[in-house]
Amino acid sequence: MSGSANGRQAVENLEHMGPDVESLEVVPGFVHEKLEGWIPELAGEEEVRQALEKAFDYRGDVTLTRKDGSRVEGYIFDRRTGKTLGDSVVRLYPKDSGEKLSIPYSDIAALAFTGRDTAAGRSWEAWVKKYWEKKAAGEKDIQIKPEALE
Repeated sequence: MSGSANGRQAVENLEHMGPDVESLEVVPGFVHEKLEGWIPELAGEEEVRQALEKAFDYRGDVTLTRKDGSRVEGYIFDRRTGKTLGDSVVRLYPKDSGEKLSIPYSDIAALAFTGRDTAAGRSWEAWVKKYWEKKAAGEKDIQIKPEALE
C-alpha cells in the first residue's frame, strides 16, 4: 500500500469514530512538560540533576549560566551523570557555533529553557483535532500536512 493510500485509509478509519478524540485508544507514553520559558531553582544537587535531565529531554535550546558569569545558549544532546556534580557533565551544541561543549554540572549556576520547543503541539491528538475542525467546516479532500520545522 502506498503512503497516500495508507493516509487515506487512516482518515477513513477516523471517520467512523467521530470528532470525539477521547474515543481514540491512546497508549500511555512519555508526557512532555511545557518547559519553554521555565527557569528552575538550582538550590541543591538533586534540583540540578533533575533540571538537567529535563533539559536533556527538551526539544529546544537552553541557556546555561556558569558560576563565573559566562552564558552559553544551545541544544543539549548528551549528559553523563557521575557520583558527584563535578563528575557529571552536560554536552551541548552552542547556538552560534558548530563545536561541542562539555560543561560540568558543578560549574552551572543557572538554567533557563529559552528556545522554542520544536515539537510542541505535534501530537496525534492535535492532528485529529485539526482534521475534525476542517471536516466540520465542510472542507473536502482534507490533507493535514506537518508544520515546517523552520
